[in-house]
Amino acid sequence: MADKPTGPFVPEPQPIKGVRGIDPNVLIDKDGQAYLYWSQGNIYAAKLKPNMLELASEPVTLGELPTKGLKEGPFVFERKGIYYLTYPHVENKTERLEYATSTSPLGPFTVKGVIMDESPTGCWTNHHSLLPFNNQWYLFYHHNDLSPAFDKSRSVRLDSLFFEPNGAIRKVVPTLRGVGLTDARQKIQLDRYSRLSSRGASIAFLDPADTFQGWKTVLADNQGWVQYNGVAFGKQALKTVTLRVQAAAGATVQLRTDGATGPLLAQVTVPKGSQWQEVKASVAALKPGTHTLIVSAKTNTPVEIDWVKFE
Repeated sequence: MADKPTGPFVPEPQPIKGVRGIDPNVLIDKDGQAYLYWSQGNIYAAKLKPNMLELASEPVTLGELPTKGLKEGPFVFERKGIYYLTYPHVENKTERLEYATSTSPLGPFTVKGVIMDESPTGCWTNHHSLLPFNNQWYLFYHHNDLSPAFDKSRSVRLDSLFFEPNGAIRKVVPTLRGVGLTDARQKIQLDRYSRLSSRGASIAFLDPADTFQGWKTVLADNQGWVQYNGVAFGKQALKTVTLRVQAAAGATVQLRTDGATGPLLAQVTVPKGSQWQEVKASVAALKPGTHTLIVSAKTNTPVEIDWVKFE
């Protein structure tokens, strides 16, 4: 315990009596009543006393959840009178994020659907939390991006989350881009994409032996494109764009704003070469403000892009 959010914290000599398990989560309801949720095969819940150190009710098993596959990491919140119990669940081979709803903090809960599908790239776990900020909800979760060969080292990811009019949670597709704005005059790392074409585009490490150097975007042919949301172009006109690129056989790349059929911002000819090079091109007139950036290949030869920067 501590007197301030920043500590120092002093551990209690004994765990909370009646609680056995992992991944604790506390919900403080609108009336001030606190509830504790935790997992140990199943997910359990109980009221907490005002001292937050003792249970005020017997634990209940939230048994309306799937019985097959591991469930853990509960995170509970209330929105518009609906209580959302969210949790990782191994439906197939690795964890995906699911949710159930109730009109009571202790249930019964009804399983509603999937928040995020299991990872196709091998991170076995996916623990999470959901929070609103400035009228926008966000999903915090994790992945082993920086340690692909070691699943136990994980880094934080963050994406926007939306609710349907009926209160259902819209499934979140991991973007790598996350949230926020990027100044057009900074190096725009396209590998942190918002959307990626299903064909002809992929992300790879710049150096697999040194993963902390980051990633590159690989456009294999003219089917490949990448979308990067939230580029702040500002009010002052930009004249050029520079790409750090590599194309063994040469390539042509187009940059557009606000969609695949949006205004053409620049067309860049990438010379042949087996080394990274910085290629500059002129930029067409652009309406001031924040735009989505689309980068696509216009030739059938592979091109690799490290970053894009406007001046």
